[in-house]
Amino acid sequence: MFRRVLVANRGEIAQRIIRACRELGIETVAVYSEGDKDAVYLRHADDAICIGPAASAMSYLDVPRIISAAEIADVEAIVPGYGFLAENAHFAEVCRSCNIKFVGPDPETIASVGHKSRAREMAVRAGVPVVPGSDGAVENEQEALRWAKIIGYPVMIKAASGGGGRGMRVARNDPSLINGFHAARSEAEACFNDSTVYMERFVENPRHVEIQILCDDYGNMVYLGNRDCSVQRRHQKLIEESPSISVSDEVTRRMGEAALAMARASNYKNAGTVEFIVDSSGEFYFIEVNARIQVEHSVTEMVTGIDLIQQQLKIASGEPLDFTQDDVKINGHVIECRINAEDPSKDFQPCPGTIGMFVPPGGPGIRWDSHAYSGYTVPPYYDSMIGKLLAHGPDRESARRRMLRALDEFIVEGIKTTIPIHRRILAHSDFRTGVHDTGFVERYFGAKPSIVTPNSRAR
Repeated sequence: MFRRVLVANRGEIAQRIIRACRELGIETVAVYSEGDKDAVYLRHADDAICIGPAASAMSYLDVPRIISAAEIADVEAIVPGYGFLAENAHFAEVCRSCNIKFVGPDPETIASVGHKSRAREMAVRAGVPVVPGSDGAVENEQEALRWAKIIGYPVMIKAASGGGGRGMRVARNDPSLINGFHAARSEAEACFNDSTVYMERFVENPRHVEIQILCDDYGNMVYLGNRDCSVQRRHQKLIEESPSISVSDEVTRRMGEAALAMARASNYKNAGTVEFIVDSSGEFYFIEVNARIQVEHSVTEMVTGIDLIQQQLKIASGEPLDFTQDDVKINGHVIECRINAEDPSKDFQPCPGTIGMFVPPGGPGIRWDSHAYSGYTVPPYYDSMIGKLLAHGPDRESARRRMLRALDEFIVEGIKTTIPIHRRILAHSDFRTGVHDTGFVERYFGAKPSIVTPNSRAR
């Protein structure tokens, strides 16, 4: 096992990694920007190094600064978490060339699965179901129009190097296809420095279900149930749960086998997630591989009892998995709400600022993963998530009611949060009965809803 590692991230995931390391007896070095100088997790790390100004490009995304910090701190490994450099193949390669272990997949794997059109081709070769679409990249309008006739409308144009909903457009006819094609390419170029796009048939009102995998260096691999991430806004997840109410055990088994087929095809090692969409008939189709730990990994941890961050560290240090697929058991049901510093009544406008009174909920079956505290100033430079609230119960309804109770207890003063919209979503009949899909939030809450808060303290 590693003696000392560098945590190349911030916020909730930095706190989470430091906790996992302390339980394993690993020393941690936290890097931080000037915008995070008051972060509470800096007190929990064994050492902390400032790597630059608040701007991500000059701190958390600056590879030379992070490598320099790692060399100064004399660490054996770098743990990237999610976001920033977690799926950066170049960074992983630099780590390897500096003889520092990157806690994640090999750079070759990150590059192969991170390019969505190439990952799609890999899925086809591996026998994994994919949505009908173009054979690779679409270069111009004429090709786009030709593929639209083959695939059939509606279609989706997708950035090959995309993520987070960027570089994606839906087209239902030729004029919207031409406009969407250029818009997707422009956004992809601006966000990912890669204008490559490809096309797929747009599946109406699907469920978004993903499979968590773990793979070691010795060919051992497992999948850990499923996670339903269908409650989204503009392709950004708001609520995740496990197991999915819309997917049977048999379909989960088939999805798990498909996920492991992708892992074998890409020589995958460490933790990862294979994402699928599920149509109204129950058929599933491959979307992408996330070559990192995910925000919602904690859902799987609670429902399986397996610490995924510790598993990442063990695998990266050369240890084999110490359990098999038959050992994986799903215990009850878990629902997670991402609590963001945003104002749902103003189209989810970010609300940075200083938190006043801050009292997270507790009680049986509740978990709160966060770096926030009373007096903490939410900076305007980064993602607006201040934490993840999870509720575990013996079944979905008990977990839903427990989550509602926890949301009602939550006290956050000084900033706006997404707590009120989470209450409304969990109380909606479509969510209660499990008939919601990825269009659910826009359908019922997309028109800047007037938020009524049953607990005026939580705002």
